[in-house]
Parts: sequence; structure tokens; C-alpha cells
Amino acid sequence: MLQYFRRCRQEVIPFKIRSILSLLLIIGVIWYFYGDDYERAGFQGVTSEIQSDLQSIKENPIITNTIDTISTGIKELFHEFLPEERSEGQQVEEKPNLESPPSTEIFSIHNVELKDSRADVEAEAGPPKRSSLNEYGVNWVAYHENYQNFFMVAYDDKNQIVGLFTNQDLFTSSEEISMKSNQKEVIAALGEPLDSIDKGLVRYQINKEQAYDVFLLDESYVTIFYDKHENNTITAIQMISKDLEQQKQKYFAEPSEQLKEGFELQLFDLTNAARVHHGLPVLAWNEEVRQTARDHSTDMADHNYFSHTNLAGLSPFDRMKEDHIRFQIAGENLASGQPSSIFAHEGLMNSEGHRENILNNKFETLGIGVAFNQDSQPFYTENFVTN
Repeated sequence: MLQYFRRCRQEVIPFKIRSILSLLLIIGVIWYFYGDDYERAGFQGVTSEIQSDLQSIKENPIITNTIDTISTGIKELFHEFLPEERSEGQQVEEKPNLESPPSTEIFSIHNVELKDSRADVEAEAGPPKRSSLNEYGVNWVAYHENYQNFFMVAYDDKNQIVGLFTNQDLFTSSEEISMKSNQKEVIAALGEPLDSIDKGLVRYQINKEQAYDVFLLDESYVTIFYDKHENNTITAIQMISKDLEQQKQKYFAEPSEQLKEGFELQLFDLTNAARVHHGLPVLAWNEEVRQTARDHSTDMADHNYFSHTNLAGLSPFDRMKEDHIRFQIAGENLASGQPSSIFAHEGLMNSEGHRENILNNKFETLGIGVAFNQDSQPFYTENFVTN
């Protein structure tokens, strides 16, 4: 199955095109008046002081617009040179004490294994943050503390674990495999990965060009994802019981509104978990941008194309403007051909341009839209925005 990725990024703000030279000339003047405010109270202090000063001259729209332009420019420059200010106040959660090795399986995640109970999970991790439908017809239940210590669990109708996933350093292995292990070390420990998975009379080939391996271990399918940008070390692990995998009859799941929303929310959570793992602040959900992203995924699925520019010649930024979405910077990632948000996200992380969007410290919000074509193939659109 072919898998596709496309990435588009815009960081040129309209006001900069018109007035970047003027902004640079007057920035020294602004610093003269507001430098002490910044040193005392940061950017918020400067903003408050500017807003206070504006009260006396707000009747003049020319002056107001000029100072709004300057204020926005200062904010963008601060983001460029002082990105750590945006991460301030994010509490660092303690990593759980991981037991090693697992008691019955080759792998455990957050000290739980396949066949453990939901009570075991929540004794370890507390209540879940989200539950959303996945491609296996059950829910991925997400556990984390502001996306730190992030993992997802799938339960059967008896509340026993039939699926596990994490893209953070939360797993242990009886084979001494860790996040620092590379692909060669994994294969040396686990043996040759599968070439295909048989379901009834159909054989599904595993794409060897992608940065992951699938193993059949202890009656479960274990997918190990690798990071091409980090010497092919492990970046994520998914464990699915053999029974659950066999219940999924086709490569792509049957589309539904619940699955569409599930893929969107899972991709959002995966993105934030990856950002936190790389020391970045989480993105906020953007419902307006989600609709723009959904519309583009639907257009691609309905009209059989895959591009940032739609058939009317509109770019992602044109489409956002048509939907009255204001932005200073924006970027778009596209993916298609992956059976789940997990595979889509891991593929995007292994593509340099898409990875830059996902790990861009300047972005503040994210909207994700998914749609399915007539063959049940999902199209994923991620729109990153800073207002």
C-alpha cells in the first residue's frame, strides 16, 4: 500500500512583507520606551503597557493600527529570539518507576502488559484523559499528565488489555530493548520481522520501505517504529493482541463519523506527546482550523488528488483566509495511505519537513481533519497556526 506525505509551511506574515524595514528601524525606539517593562514583566508586561498607552490615543485609527503592527512584530521577534518564554510554567511530571523485566510478556508499557485489567492500568496511571474509536473497532484510551508519560490502551469487552501504545520512554523489555536501541539491535534480539500478515484468504504485505518492523511475539503483533533522524533508534511501540488483529478484516477500517473523529483526536494527542518528548510546549486544539482541515481532506478524498493546492488553485493559507481564520504563521502537513493515525504520525515524524512543522516551537494551535475515500482510505490534514 502506497503511503503519501506532503508538507507546506508559511512563516511570512503579511505585515512583514509591507513593513519589515520600518519595523526594524523603529524597534530601537520601542525598546527605549518599553525595555524596562520587558525586563520586569516579560512580553505580557510590554503588552499591558502598550495597551494602557493606547487608551489615550485610541480615537485615531491610524495610530492604533500602527501600534498594533508594532506590537505584533515585537511578539514575533520575541518568539524568534526568546522561545523559552512560551514553555515557562509547564510543570515537569515525574517519570514512573518502571519495573524490569516484564512478568509475562516481552514488553510492558507503564508497568502494564497485554491481558492485564483496566483496574491495573488505572492503579498505575490514574483516570484516562480521552477515549476515542480506533481502526480495530475498539477505543484507544489515552493516559497522560499534560502529555507527559503518555500512553494509550485498548480494552476488550471484559476490560482486559488487548492493545498498548506509547511514543515516550515508558516501556521495558525482557530482551533488554530500550528507546536507545536501534533497528539492527531490535532485529538481533527479536529475530526477523514479518513480511506479511494473513487474514483469511488475503495476505497483506508489510511495507519494508517504512521505518518500522512488525513481529509476532507471545500471540501479539508488536510494531516497533524507528526514528530516521536519531540513528534509527526506537521512537514508538504498538502492541496488538493476535485476536484483535484478526478481527480487523481489511487493511483500512470501515469509515464512520466516530472513526473520523477518533483519528483526528488521536493524531492531535500523538503530536502533543511527541512535542513534549522533545521538550516543547503542547498545542491547543483549534476547532475553526479543524473544519478547514476536514474540508480539504474531504475534497482530496472525493476528487482523488493529493496536494496542498486544491483544484481551485487555493493554497492552505488561501483556504484559511476564506474561512476567516486569522494567523501570523501557519503550516500544513498531509498524509494518506496509512491505516491509522499512529502510522500517519510516525511517517510524518520521519519526513524532515513534516517533522519541522510538528516540532516548531512557534506554533500555538492545531486543527486536524480526516476524511475517507470510496475505498475507505483515510486522508489526514494537519493545520498548524499561530494567531
